[in-house]
Amino acid sequence: MISKDTLFAVSLFPYLGFLWFITRSGKMPRLALIGFYGTLVFVAVTIPTGIYALKVYHQSLANVDLLHGGAEVFLTLSNILIVLGFRQALQRSGEEG
Repeated sequence: MISKDTLFAVSLFPYLGFLWFITRSGKMPRLALIGFYGTLVFVAVTIPTGIYALKVYHQSLANVDLLHGGAEVFLTLSNILIVLGFRQALQRSGEEG
């Protein structure tokens, strides 16, 4: 059975491929693209925060509310940017039609 840590690490490669393709396509709304890249910021923040939770609190990140909530803010902001980017694109397409 594959560990969750290995699965997490391996899952980054398809996501990086996704980012590469949508960036090159030039068709992704800019704000949404920034949001998709922001997901990488979430990952970059979550990993050291999880290590800190284990070392200092001897708990997984999910069990340390303050740290977990702080890390999740980055995912929330990324999701908001994605939604706003697509909303903006839909509004623009409605104006053109």
